[in-house]
Amino acid sequence: MSDIRKTLDDVAREVDEWLGVLLPEGEGPEAPVYEAMRYAALGPGKRLRPFLVVETGRLFDVDRKRLMRAGAAIECVHTYSLVHDDLPCMDDDDLRRGRPTVHKAYDEATAVLAGDALLTFAFELLAHPDTHPDARVRAALVLSLAKSSGAQGMVGGQMIDIVSEKAKPTETLIARLQQMKTGALISCACELGALLGQASPEALHAIVGYSRDLGLAFQIADDVLDVTGNVEEMGKAVGKDADMGKATFVSLLGLERAKSQAELLAQQASKYLDMFGARADNLRKIARYVVERRS
Repeated sequence: MSDIRKTLDDVAREVDEWLGVLLPEGEGPEAPVYEAMRYAALGPGKRLRPFLVVETGRLFDVDRKRLMRAGAAIECVHTYSLVHDDLPCMDDDDLRRGRPTVHKAYDEATAVLAGDALLTFAFELLAHPDTHPDARVRAALVLSLAKSSGAQGMVGGQMIDIVSEKAKPTETLIARLQQMKTGALISCACELGALLGQASPEALHAIVGYSRDLGLAFQIADDVLDVTGNVEEMGKAVGKDADMGKATFVSLLGLERAKSQAELLAQQASKYLDMFGARADNLRKIARYVVERRS
């Protein structure tokens, strides 16, 4: 996995450079929200979602600058979700990516505002002509991100997560929860690269199939790591799902069956890429990486 980890790290550094340039630095009394936005977004992270934008876009020879802007946008949405997830009214976490969470480093009100600002800034990036000269393509990008991050996707999944704490969840419910809460944004990352490349319906179908299985494999692997990982490797608290009585694939299937399910999904994801040949090797490798990673 060392080669794909190096490629992932290289893209992460490039995305960080773009985020550093694109994220505004405010002045005046509103400056704290800009500072908190940058603190959250520029903290250490794998940048998996921007990586998926980049690698999917490469299949269609998309300009690198356009991919970086779209990758920065989806990372802003992902970061906003983490900032809000960590709040006392949600998961109440003190540590994220090895550092104090935003509401600990600043305060709760600033964390809420920073998350809101990161979310809206993502759409500003996608709607800008620098991301793509064709307004129809930009509209498709905005629509994809809006659906995947709102009540039809990530926010809806978070609601199911809250409701499921008071109900007896089934495997079907947990799969729906994870496909929305985590998988939707991963699917969107792949879709953004394909939309920027104005992919054919056949190619877009393959990318969507790949991304859905990848997103679910990623979340199951996360559930496994919450049981088997440690704070030093993860950069956040572990074991919280069990402590809070949350239903996960591990609690429903057991550790070994959950691992097997993640492996199967990673294999299924890769099969969708057959039409792209060797050009999709990095996407195949990342499917392996998400189930074998330690953080």
